[in-house]
Amino acid sequence: MTNSILTATAVTREALRVLHQKLNFVGTITREYDDSFARQGAKVGDTLKVRLPNQYTVRTGAALAAQDTVESSVELKVQTQKGVDLNFTSVDLTMNLDDFSERIIEPAMSVLAANIEADAMSMYRDVYNQVSNPGQAASFASVLQARKILVDNLAPLNGRTCNLNTQDNVDLVDALKGLFNDKATISKQNREGFMGRTAGFDFMENTLWPAHTQGVRGGTPLTNGATADGATSIAVDGATASVTGWIKAGDVFTIAGVFRVHPETKQSTGVLQQFVATADANSTAGGAVTIQISPAIVTSGARQNVSNAPADNAALGFPSGAGNAHGVSMAYQKGAFAFATADMIMPRGVDFASREVFDGVSMRIVRQYDINSDKFPCRLDVLYGFKTIRPQLACRLANN
Repeated sequence: MTNSILTATAVTREALRVLHQKLNFVGTITREYDDSFARQGAKVGDTLKVRLPNQYTVRTGAALAAQDTVESSVELKVQTQKGVDLNFTSVDLTMNLDDFSERIIEPAMSVLAANIEADAMSMYRDVYNQVSNPGQAASFASVLQARKILVDNLAPLNGRTCNLNTQDNVDLVDALKGLFNDKATISKQNREGFMGRTAGFDFMENTLWPAHTQGVRGGTPLTNGATADGATSIAVDGATASVTGWIKAGDVFTIAGVFRVHPETKQSTGVLQQFVATADANSTAGGAVTIQISPAIVTSGARQNVSNAPADNAALGFPSGAGNAHGVSMAYQKGAFAFATADMIMPRGVDFASREVFDGVSMRIVRQYDINSDKFPCRLDVLYGFKTIRPQLACRLANN
């Protein structure tokens, strides 16, 4: 039977189906903000303010202690455009959809998905919770420690994923293979890299998690002076002098005497609060370093997150492996991160154009005819953005 000519809608839907299957990190984080960008002609750089949950303090006694509602938000920008450009021949467009997908769409969407995922995975640097075992093999105990951190931070029970790099998967899968045998779950597998579910997580494997190279560090770093409430940076002295990259964005550390508090009661947990450097920093000739940090140090009120501000000369604690690279895997609840795409404008005066949305991912295809070569130059585009919304709902696994 003669094959029918493939339509723009059929090609776009098939491309989205393949792309969606390959996005196993993006596919497991929040995509509920897409509708805010789903309008004709979304502009590059469009920004959405995402409100964070309000927090309040509790009164003791009969006296009224009214408190204002202080709203906080983060900005999600849709400003990154990625795409794949192809040439279709007349012969290509007379193939059946399965052949066309296998030969052309599958490899094109694979490389597009890989670039989008790798881009979004850079959000690991925003996460300050970390189970640190640099140089050690991943273990189920480390996964359970990550689970405890999520529970302690009141992460919802639903939508939890443990997304592993390939080495961590090798280290864990043999020990856990007896647990990944839920037939009902296996029958519903619809993403590449899906392994199974245990310990409250859907386990995924992804080849794209980057290695994190820690700062060179050195010396005996101590806080320099008292740190103000609400501070987003700390001053340090005692570092090895004149070191470029003394600390790197994404390095996790603790400060002696600064403990995490329970998110609701605000009582000290007795566990040191972890912080992450949000920018690279060098040490001066005098051994001083200014470190930009997350979370901000908040010692009172509804958003209190630590027992007290760092005292002068408080020691900084880092995981082992200064200057070395270690693998990154991530345990997270989907609300930790957000990903959104925008509906791109549909051009006129072309051979054909189509735009489709599938599970929160919007893709546009535009094709034109070149009479000189009897080919159809074609572009497939995705306009997207991503943001770490609530980093406390995620935990990094730092292993080999």
